Amino acid sequence: MRRRPFHRLMAIGLLFASALLTSAVHAQDVPKIGVLMLHGKNPGSNNDPNMSRLKPVLEGAGMLVLYPDMPWSRGRYLDGNWDKAMAEMAGHVKTLRSQGATKIVIAGHSMGVPAAMGFAARGGDVQALVLLAPGHVPARYYASMQNKVVRESVDEARALVAAGKGDSRERFSDINQGKQINVVATAKDYLSYFDPASDADMGVTAPRIPAGTPVLTVVGDEDGISKYAKPYFADKLPANPKSQYLEVKATHLTTPVVASEAVVQWIKAATAP
Repeated sequence: MRRRPFHRLMAIGLLFASALLTSAVHAQDVPKIGVLMLHGKNPGSNNDPNMSRLKPVLEGAGMLVLYPDMPWSRGRYLDGNWDKAMAEMAGHVKTLRSQGATKIVIAGHSMGVPAAMGFAARGGDVQALVLLAPGHVPARYYASMQNKVVRESVDEARALVAAGKGDSRERFSDINQGKQINVVATAKDYLSYFDPASDADMGVTAPRIPAGTPVLTVVGDEDGISKYAKPYFADKLPANPKSQYLEVKATHLTTPVVASEAVVQWIKAATAP
């Protein structure tokens, strides 16, 4: 009679231990998602109130998030060439890995979109891409008259490189959301960001993104790129059953906030085992 309570306790203990083990195994199966957020270009930065509001939403969903200041921000425009930007991204991804991330997502806004695509196209460590209000379109500098000043700067930079003056720092032009801005950089560095044949162009890198990397593209209906995003780059992305093209009621700047909950749900589904 005295043994029965002991046996019952043993049985309960074994059941409890088994439940803990099962729970631990399932916990190991759930990926810890690390998200590298990339802001838009000058005057953008990691203090941009539009993209910044996505960060707490991702963190609230249990994701690890880094939102660094990148070489194309207001305070760094332009700091080095495209290769340097890719190297910085690789460093941030390593940080997320060191913090326990088992899967990496890069979520870019505007200029952050071609950067995210370029990183993936070069074989970077990333398992999913979120492209919010894509911006920076080198190929269209030669297709739209309103971009004439940028086209002239690209031609000037090419001429400087051809003349052996590629390392000379000069003043070039850019247009961001219809506003002309100055770019002080070497001709080589400028071309790495603005040449239509460079990895900074979404149409160039889209076909080279690994087919196993799902992509969420979100475009605002009031954003100018909504008129040509699909033929320009989205239709060139390799087919993936988890990829999605989403149009929301938003401007170029408000797209990240408007799409935030949809982004969380898509990331969870795209990175699920």
